[in-house]
Amino acid sequence: MTKTNIPNNTLAFIGLSNEFCQSVEECKMTTRDEFVGTMLRLLPRIYISVSDIDEPAALLEATYIPGALEEEYYDSVRRAMETLMGEDDTFLEVFEEDMKYSDTPIAASISEELADIFQVLYNFIENIKDAPEEIILESVDAVKEDFGAYWSQKLCNVLRALNSIKYK
Repeated sequence: MTKTNIPNNTLAFIGLSNEFCQSVEECKMTTRDEFVGTMLRLLPRIYISVSDIDEPAALLEATYIPGALEEEYYDSVRRAMETLMGEDDTFLEVFEEDMKYSDTPIAASISEELADIFQVLYNFIENIKDAPEEIILESVDAVKEDFGAYWSQKLCNVLRALNSIKYK
C-alpha cells in the first residue's frame, strides 16, 4: 500500500463531493422528502470540509479544472431536480447582487443552484480520477478558491431554501 500526502480533511471533501454528485444523479429514484433530507445532510458537511482545507498555496499560475460535464447532462440533472421539487423549486433570493437596486423580490431555483454546485464538484471529481497526487492537490486548491469566489454562497442560499421546505 502506498502512503499518500493527501490530508484526511481533503480526502473527506473528495468523498463528500462524490456522494453529493451521486445523490444528485440519482434524484429520480427518491422522493422529494428523501432528497431534501439527503441535501440537508450533505451540504453542511461539504461546507465544513472545504472550509477545513488549508488555503490554496500561492500558485505560479491559476489551476484550471477542465469542464467534463456536458451541457445536456447538466440540463437533464437540473430538470430531474426541478421535477422532483415541483412548486417548491422556487425561492426568494435575498443575497442576489441586483437585490440592492430592486424593489421586486428576485426568485431563484433550488434545482439550478444545486446543478451549479453539481457542475463544480462533478468537474472536480472527473479531473482527479486516477490523477497523480500533484494534480489532485492542485485541483483541490482550485475548487477551494472557486468555493470562496462562487459556490459557497450558492450552497448557503440553497441550504436555507431546503431547510424551509423540510421544516415549514
